[in-house]
Amino acid sequence: MAPALRYGFPRVLRLLKTDDYSSVFSLRSSSSNDYFQVLARPNGLPHARLGMVVGRKTDKRAVVRNYIRRSAREVFRLHAAELAGLDLVVRSRRAFGRGEGAAARQALLTLFRKQRARHAP
Repeated sequence: MAPALRYGFPRVLRLLKTDDYSSVFSLRSSSSNDYFQVLARPNGLPHARLGMVVGRKTDKRAVVRNYIRRSAREVFRLHAAELAGLDLVVRSRRAFGRGEGAAARQALLTLFRKQRARHAP
């Protein structure tokens, strides 16, 4: 029987502090495509943690930036079990709307899996 999915995004699954982000950025293990750049590092925890950087440079409208964040959180939520033991930072590279949201989410999943393979024990 599959474990129950959680629909929230609790604090333990987030990168919250500047030091957490800095440690991921300093490792420089990144993968990227047209939509996202994903940086990762092992965290020694039994679960993955996610941080996001979606700046105004991506799109000046907050609605679009929030949609990008929600899309990234949803991909992370659905695949967090595969990513256990990693700290991930997702940086948006360009804006996307609902029309190309499915393609962007698939691209992000590909980057997550690439990082998982790179940091496999």
